[in-house]
Amino acid sequence: MVHCTFSSPVGMLLITADERGICALDFDENGDVLEGSNQHIEQLKHELEAYFAGKLKTFEVPLHPQGTSFQESVWHVLQGIPYGETISYSLEAELLKHPKATRAVANANGKNKIAIVIPCHRVIAKDGGIGGYSGGLWRKEYLLALEQKYR
Repeated sequence: MVHCTFSSPVGMLLITADERGICALDFDENGDVLEGSNQHIEQLKHELEAYFAGKLKTFEVPLHPQGTSFQESVWHVLQGIPYGETISYSLEAELLKHPKATRAVANANGKNKIAIVIPCHRVIAKDGGIGGYSGGLWRKEYLLALEQKYR
């Protein structure tokens, strides 16, 4: 495992990768600067720069998320939400063919370790409210506004 930090408009990000791809992209509150690297980290850094500049709508970096089969199926659905669009937690559960599993889907979203790239920020409450976000609501609001601006 290789770890690196990346400075972004939503704060310092901690990137973790192995030889297969990106394992985690999380919000780093520690302030430690890490400079590990591999080809996946370098690709993700370039893609994040383009994303925050409004020039990238789809990430291409290989991912290696690690979770239960249910969590991985939820994260797969998240990757299908188009840039600049949102869906509700209940619609996400329906897309998984588990319409009564809204709470479990929301929980799996919260376990997503690859923020931004696996876009759990694009899931909102059924009533149109912003819902929750493990990185903080201000970050979710920023990411949604960024995508609306460059949609």
